[in-house]
Amino acid sequence: MKKSILKLSLLTLLFITITVGCSSSSSVEEEVIVTGTLHEAFADFNSNAVEIYLDGNDVVIETTGLPNHETVYWGSGNSLYRDEPNVALTPTEINDNNNATTIRVDATPDLTGATVSTQLNTIGIAVSGASIFNDQEGNGALDQAAASLDWTGAHIGPGVYHYHLEPKAFTNDDDNLVGILLDGVFIYGRKCNSTGTYPTDLDSSGGHSTETQHSEGKVEYHYHIKNELYSTTGSYVVFEGPYQGY
Repeated sequence: MKKSILKLSLLTLLFITITVGCSSSSSVEEEVIVTGTLHEAFADFNSNAVEIYLDGNDVVIETTGLPNHETVYWGSGNSLYRDEPNVALTPTEINDNNNATTIRVDATPDLTGATVSTQLNTIGIAVSGASIFNDQEGNGALDQAAASLDWTGAHIGPGVYHYHLEPKAFTNDDDNLVGILLDGVFIYGRKCNSTGTYPTDLDSSGGHSTETQHSEGKVEYHYHIKNELYSTTGSYVVFEGPYQGY
């Protein structure tokens, strides 16, 4: 992959201070500095699968979609294959599937507008390089596909390999970074880094404004996987929406 490219004008390289109000129930005033560097959180993404670069005021995220962890969906011939006899496999393996995905997000999410519902297909990119989907399967509830989800809450069906539930391969009842969503807002695990416990002030999207391990001492709006079991799956939906950053 080519290395990250910063396509910035001299004007963009100047520090721009923008004050935005969080549109959630935990609304606070935040000072966000936009500079010619990527957010520190992007350093946690799988560099073997994901290329991230600035293009003006946008962040472009290009991924092969190939996760860096074990799953039954790799197929028995792959070194990352994991035997999961209880998974009702969908027909496609990762090796046979075109998982490449590119998203473009605002470098500074707009938290002043209306909330927007999630749609089917990719709603974000996880740190592993694979896609994040919402709580729906096709035009119905996720329950109908729960049997096909692997140990880390993901499957292929149809399209790219993607997570619906808490991806235990890289976040399991903790505060780890999960990924970034299409509105440019980062999402973390079920616990809050600033307190070490489950946050109690989340808005309807599972978001709030606190410091994170990546915000360099600044208060920053971000999402968490809600600590609420989803239906019969025995796990937790990554993100059902709505987005707050459009």
